Amino acid sequence: MKRIILVVSGMFLISSFMSCADQNAHYIDLESGKHITVVKDSTKGVMVNKETNEPVGIYVDTDTKDTIYGKTGEVINNHVIKTEDGKYTYEVHANPDNSNIQESEDYKKKVEKDGDVKIKEGDTKIKIDAENGEKKVKKD
Repeated sequence: MKRIILVVSGMFLISSFMSCADQNAHYIDLESGKHITVVKDSTKGVMVNKETNEPVGIYVDTDTKDTIYGKTGEVINNHVIKTEDGKYTYEVHANPDNSNIQESEDYKKKVEKDGDVKIKEGDTKIKIDAENGEKKVKKD
């Protein structure tokens, strides 16, 4: 009887360890709800699921509790909406005049129709290509 308990206990420990191994990846794909390992695709510059090599749209970093846009790597907390068909999308908040430009005294952000993002903060300009995630930083 003791052998059976030890074997069952050992099997329980092994199965518990295996189920936790998936959770070592501290990112969750928002679409699937599954723990994933995220890596940057060196050719496209976007974040992809390491197992499937498929681009990741929106994912959550469970360590920092940040929501991240996979194409640009930008933290998009409070800018994610769930559509009627159950999909998640990145919502860009617009100015009251319905333009796609956000600005203040030292900050300006513009999201173009193709998804490219241009940010000017002080004397720093940042351009993010939506297609490949490439980020260019220029200081005046």
